[in-house]
Amino acid sequence: MAANPKRVLIVASRFNEVVTRRLLAGAEETLESAGYGTDDLDVIWVSGAFEIPVVVHKGLATGEYVFAIALGAVIRGETPHNEYIATEATRGIGEAAIRYHTPVGFGVLTCDTMEQALARSGGSAGNKGVDAAQAAIQTAQALSNLGE
Repeated sequence: MAANPKRVLIVASRFNEVVTRRLLAGAEETLESAGYGTDDLDVIWVSGAFEIPVVVHKGLATGEYVFAIALGAVIRGETPHNEYIATEATRGIGEAAIRYHTPVGFGVLTCDTMEQALARSGGSAGNKGVDAAQAAIQTAQALSNLGE
């Protein structure tokens, strides 16, 4: 099944939702500016960043999406747990993009503090949800130019 040129999958983590909702708002605004309507977007919420890759894989396997965007926030705690979560989320998201030849905008923050995460989700350091959406759009265009 060929992808609808307007269908987009967004997978967002509920963990640190105060951050991921801001990332999502940035991604949605960027997509709207690029001509994508609310009906073109499937937003699926998962519990945490670790769960993002399996949903991205399952969604891309349908062949229904021109690209996906992964949004999450992994914040350092007192143990190295965050490193394991961030590493596996990153690996799984990248694997999905390569396996399905479909762009996945990477908007999973890996920060030391909540303040850093808020700065990167619409604060002084911009909004990485915007960046993830722009990267996905641009990569989809590059693949289209290659005849994908």
